[in-house]
Amino acid sequence: MTGQSSAALDRRDVMRAIVAQRGDALMVTGLGSTTYDAGTVDHPNTFCLWGSMGAAAMMGLGLAIAQPNRRTLVMTGDGEMLMGVGALATIGAQRPRNLAIAVIDNEHYSETGMQATHTRRGVDLAAVAKACGFPVAETVRDNDELKAIVPRLFSHEGPFFVAIKVNTQRYPMSIRVRDGAHLKDRFRENLLGAERAYY
Repeated sequence: MTGQSSAALDRRDVMRAIVAQRGDALMVTGLGSTTYDAGTVDHPNTFCLWGSMGAAAMMGLGLAIAQPNRRTLVMTGDGEMLMGVGALATIGAQRPRNLAIAVIDNEHYSETGMQATHTRRGVDLAAVAKACGFPVAETVRDNDELKAIVPRLFSHEGPFFVAIKVNTQRYPMSIRVRDGAHLKDRFRENLLGAERAYY
């Protein structure tokens, strides 16, 4: 099973649909495409990890625990989630009520040459999350399912997991802000206030 993903959803359309309903939710974006897509709509509550493969889910867990009254959404890809699949077990054991994870799954490693990932070969990330203790873990494949799931990313008691199947459409690999120190400082100041951000 190699070649193009048969999914109809476009990843940038998916990101736009999610960002449109985020409100003041905290967002962590993972390696590559999810950071590029989120970066088309820059937001101070977004923490981008474009070069830290495997870290997004655990960063989201730490943020959700530290800020229990704020909704935290992790947006990452299937390649990164497969690399950090053990994070699902830790999140399932911790059971943060304010954390959602959305995996944008095109069944390929987009950043390294479009090699097929294991989801292309039948690995079901939603089933893995469910087995790790996520009360809700679903797979979205079309626009009707997407419309139904997006509000739940920001309201349903977590940990909440969704794998969103997208096609393999490629976009330019760029974001508006690439200064990691600036992004970190901006995120902390926006979340904690300038007077508390560094103490």
